[in-house]
Amino acid sequence: MSIWDSLFGRTPGYDPTDGPEFSFGRYTDAYKTPENYAAWDLALLSFEEGKYLKSVEAFLAYLRDQEADNVKWKPEEERLYFEFYQGSKRVTGFADEQQLRATARIAKLNEENLDLLKRLTTMNYEMKYSRFAIDDNGCLTVVFDTPINDASPHKLYHALKEIALRADKQDDLLLDEFGACLSPVEVTHLEQLSEADKALKLGFLQTKIQSVIDYLSIGKLNPEEQPGAVAYLLLDLVYRLDYLLIPEGYTMEALERMHRMYFARETEQAVTYKNVRLLGELQHLLRRAPESFSEELYAGKSTFGITLPVSHDRLVNLIDNELPNMDWYQDNGFPEVARAVPGYIAGYALFNYAVPPPDRDFLQLYYRVSEDAYFRDLGYKQQFLDRDGRPARRAIRAAISDLIDRHREDYPRMRPAVSQLNFDNLANFGRSYLQMLRETDLSKP
Repeated sequence: MSIWDSLFGRTPGYDPTDGPEFSFGRYTDAYKTPENYAAWDLALLSFEEGKYLKSVEAFLAYLRDQEADNVKWKPEEERLYFEFYQGSKRVTGFADEQQLRATARIAKLNEENLDLLKRLTTMNYEMKYSRFAIDDNGCLTVVFDTPINDASPHKLYHALKEIALRADKQDDLLLDEFGACLSPVEVTHLEQLSEADKALKLGFLQTKIQSVIDYLSIGKLNPEEQPGAVAYLLLDLVYRLDYLLIPEGYTMEALERMHRMYFARETEQAVTYKNVRLLGELQHLLRRAPESFSEELYAGKSTFGITLPVSHDRLVNLIDNELPNMDWYQDNGFPEVARAVPGYIAGYALFNYAVPPPDRDFLQLYYRVSEDAYFRDLGYKQQFLDRDGRPARRAIRAAISDLIDRHREDYPRMRPAVSQLNFDNLANFGRSYLQMLRETDLSKP
């Protein structure tokens, strides 16, 4: 047992919980409490007064998510030890009167590999605050250190975020590519999904990808004449898989790569060409060995998010720009594409932004309705589609009422126009639901 395990009372393994306690979507650190903001102010003030250890401790309190229990610290003689989690990785560190140092172990280096070492050296040049190193135990490690009098809260936030995100992403990617010379380390804090849940998620991924491939193969859409329709289908699928499956490692990177490729501003590739690349990436995911995908499914705590905090207005603009595009597809016999447009809007917002909490919950409810069977298979009891596949009016109205009650204190002006919802089919529901959300007042008094 390491000093960190001893300090923070860690024991190996975990106790699985009963019931469907799944998380969905990307973690965001944008939803801070008043206590978090008070800790930030204290960290700034303490640093200005030269009380550096007190500043670091307050900064850790700012990072802490009470519900996730993601950050811990403990004074020990003249040092402050700390640790926090980011997905599959645990970052440990200490601060004293001279310095602050944080490290994250990525993998055990069993034998030297020239290509691997070149890769790490190249990545070192890409990082602003931290660096890759090999520790005394032969582990690949990301390291950040700084004099304590230069460890301002602003610097700590960006530096620790860099080390955390880099370590979390690279451990799975490097193990996948250089597995012959690397082995996993420090993964006992991860909660592995049951084999049944892994099989369910694999089946969802395979079914969803194959369904889009089959639809495109019947020739109803001409990819040269209607590239926008193909893009809606593919991007809706990419964001849906990312939000509902929350894969790590290769699959997560592949989904992010698809998004980056499609929206890359430095290229002027035709949408048709981008669609071909998207489809090729999705087909590759479909062909991957099931055990490879299974290894990427686990639950972990996080401390830093990568999504951009935005206001409700950003979602309003997205809806205004994209939702009218579904009219033509619905009027001209392409219901599959029409349904993909609201899905694309919801997925794009959740993939890229940390929208206000009510928006986040309403968008997840949209997924609950549109993917009712998947959620029911996961163990959720509430049914949001009737037997004939139409949105269940009573259940959806009740869920919206619950969301209003949940956010009433912070958003007292939030009164969604539930009466305007159309429950005839999923396409009409998606359109009316996003219109309702667009017109909801999320301003604060």
